[in-house]
Amino acid sequence: MTPETLIASITLFVLSIFLGFELITKVPATLHTPLMSGANAISGISIVGALIGANVAFDGGNTAVSGLLAFVALTLAMINVVGGFAVTNRMLSMIAGKKRGGA
Repeated sequence: MTPETLIASITLFVLSIFLGFELITKVPATLHTPLMSGANAISGISIVGALIGANVAFDGGNTAVSGLLAFVALTLAMINVVGGFAVTNRMLSMIAGKKRGGA
């Protein structure tokens, strides 16, 4: 990796952090549950990508760095998906509980 590519990658990463922070802080509270569901879908795509990356690393024989990065990506994406679904399920059950109690 050339220094120019590394600097461009780091710049893109830092800009995406700032953009993500600005987007999340501007979301109203009523949209957090649908946003969480969308984030779960994106993490599902990350899981598929990590599995493909792990397969490529395993087939290529270079399992040291590529395999480790694929494992870390898979683990973090799975934690995000499971946690997101748990929070979404809890929020939806709280909303359903209010509707039953008020009717």
